[in-house]
Amino acid sequence: MKKKLMLYLAIQQMKEQRFTVTQIAEQLKISRTTVYSYLEMSPEQAYEWANTLKSRKKKLDPYKDWLVAWLKEHPHLSAAQLHDWLLERHPKLVVGESTMRMYVSELREEYQIEKTKKVRQYEAIIEQPMGKQMQVDWGETRQKTKENTEVKLYCICFVLSHSRYKYVEWQDRPFTTRDTIRSHENAFQYFGGMPEEIVYDQDHLITVSENAGDIILTGEFQSYKQQRKFRIYLCRKADPESKGKIENVVKYVKGNFADSRIFTTIDNWNERCIEWLKRTGNYKVHNGTKKRPTEVFLLEKQHLKPVSNPLSIESNNTISITRTVNKDNTIHYKSNRYSVPLGTYRPRGLNLVSIEMAVDESNQQQLVIKRSPDGEVLAKHRLELAKGKLVKNRNHERDRSKGIQAYKETVIRQFNNTELATTYINQVLAEYPRYKRDQLAIIHKTTNDYPDYIDETLIKCVDEHFTSANDFHDIAKYISKIQSKELPVPPLESSRLKTRNIKVETRSISTYTDILGGVIS
Repeated sequence: MKKKLMLYLAIQQMKEQRFTVTQIAEQLKISRTTVYSYLEMSPEQAYEWANTLKSRKKKLDPYKDWLVAWLKEHPHLSAAQLHDWLLERHPKLVVGESTMRMYVSELREEYQIEKTKKVRQYEAIIEQPMGKQMQVDWGETRQKTKENTEVKLYCICFVLSHSRYKYVEWQDRPFTTRDTIRSHENAFQYFGGMPEEIVYDQDHLITVSENAGDIILTGEFQSYKQQRKFRIYLCRKADPESKGKIENVVKYVKGNFADSRIFTTIDNWNERCIEWLKRTGNYKVHNGTKKRPTEVFLLEKQHLKPVSNPLSIESNNTISITRTVNKDNTIHYKSNRYSVPLGTYRPRGLNLVSIEMAVDESNQQQLVIKRSPDGEVLAKHRLELAKGKLVKNRNHERDRSKGIQAYKETVIRQFNNTELATTYINQVLAEYPRYKRDQLAIIHKTTNDYPDYIDETLIKCVDEHFTSANDFHDIAKYISKIQSKELPVPPLESSRLKTRNIKVETRSISTYTDILGGVIS
């Protein structure tokens, strides 16, 4: 209110001193429309108008508590970064950047939160033609977690020199040469092409040395360069003119995306970074070009060299990539969910699977999900390039489990020795042909209740010819109690097994049922 009244008085005084409207606007750095509106007000009207500003609701008022909390905790944050944080939590919010800057400025003044100013150096660099050059550099940062601990993260950043279109990839461990090659392939897929030349620092991941212009690359990266056929330009030390763009990108990523953001998992972190690129990193107007990178990229993309599907070296160069199976029997990969067969998820199991890239008969990228790097193939999916999709095979749908054969396969998959499990379950179903589903349901429930003991139980049942799901359940329950030292081993005799003329060398089934209170129904 006070600022508005002071501005009103200043305009009136300058008008009395015979300043023109244009001169007043230029000197006070306001628009001529604003000058006209102030000149038309009387002192009483100006005071009344300024007074109404106190009660006027602003578009960002519903988010005021969030903004004040962020500013108090991180007083160095810029209005642009606060804007991005709001958009991350409220994607449908539409507010101008100038409105955001003004609102944050008012909050700083109201709550006396001073901003630490950082001097940023800019220098003129000759623009590169479309599709000619890409710059690459690495960075690292420390992030807080929800548990208030600290983790160290590493990133590799790519930027097309002409459009300033960016790609970023993160890891929770230092990058190796193989990681670097994989990230290059991901960047080429993200850009939809490859430039003629790539600019690097003298990094040990790609170079051994540079002798008077003769570049000696590491063996792995030399092989990769020959396959992709791009030129390499190595910068000299302390040579910002050669790769100032990528250095600014690394600072931007660390200062706008990573700064003060809470880390959960590396997959989630990468997904949020890709969304940040869409929302801010590649969308905001670039200070140098005064254009949006995403708009200029649409033109530059046409000048990039087409790239084939990721090279076969990709799957060979990656250390075994693992993913956790979710409760809904899916895994996450690059912001999408891919299904695995029902029953792959185990309530108390490790639930880790291995993934790798392949190419199918039609030369399309394919995601292969395995139980282990050298284990059975659980699922194959066509790689989805969009984000936020559920990619699901028809034979992974729940309706399939309604069939006895599919249900049996789901149960068998819970065991490590699937061959022995198949033999045993076939015997159980042959013993109870009218109650196949009931028998499978009991065994399935047992695998969920006692996942650590089902393989031992399976061997016991096969060795002693216990071909009943209730037997299987009771033995698994008993073994779990024996191993936790809750029950002694009573030398009782089985009345139930006698009726079947089965001789048991150790413990009988009635021992289990008597101790556990009978079989389940």
